[in-house]
Amino acid sequence: MIAYLRGIVKFVSEDYCVLDVHGVGYKVFGDLQTLQNLPLNEPAEFFIHTAVREDAINLYGFVNRETFELFELLLTVSGIGAKSAMSIVAKISPADFYSVVARQDLKTLTKLPGVGKKSAERILLELKDKVKTAVGNSRPVVIQSTAQDEAAEALEALGYTTAEISSAFAKAPPHSTTEQLIKLALKELNRFA
Repeated sequence: MIAYLRGIVKFVSEDYCVLDVHGVGYKVFGDLQTLQNLPLNEPAEFFIHTAVREDAINLYGFVNRETFELFELLLTVSGIGAKSAMSIVAKISPADFYSVVARQDLKTLTKLPGVGKKSAERILLELKDKVKTAVGNSRPVVIQSTAQDEAAEALEALGYTTAEISSAFAKAPPHSTTEQLIKLALKELNRFA
C-alpha cells in the first residue's frame, strides 16, 4: 500500500492532481481547497490513503497527518465511502470534528456536505468511543470538556436522548455554565412530559 508520496505537481483539476514521482505520474485525489493551492511544477507531499476496489486503485492525498487520520477514521463508519469522507474533511477541521462527536452534535454534522440525519447518527454512534483514542502527531487527541459536554453527560445519565438534549441546548444563551444548561434543558424537556 502507498502511504506517502513526494513529487512534482504536473497537473491539477477540481478533484485530483498528477504527481510526478521519479518519472511516474500518480493520480492523487484531494479536496478542492488543497488542490487549488498546489503550484504547478513545484514539489508537494501527501499522506496517502490507498483504496483498492475490484475495478480501481485510488489514491487520496492529504497535506497534513491530522486530516489524513480523520479521513481514515471516517472510513470505519458503515456507509461512509471515500468521496463522502473527503467532502467532510474538506469542510471541518479534525479538532472541530472531534469536538462535534464528543458533544454528540447532530445538528452540526448534518450541515456537512453529503451527511444526512441517518449518516450523522451513525457517525456519532460509531465514533463516540473512537475519537477519545484517535491519534494525531503520535499522541492522543485531547478533547476539551466544555460546559455543554458536561451538561449533556449529566442529562444522558438521567435518560434523555442526544436529540432531545441538542434540541434543548439550541435555546441556551452563549457562554452558559454547566448548571445553567442543565436547568434550561430540564425546564425545556419537562415541558413536553
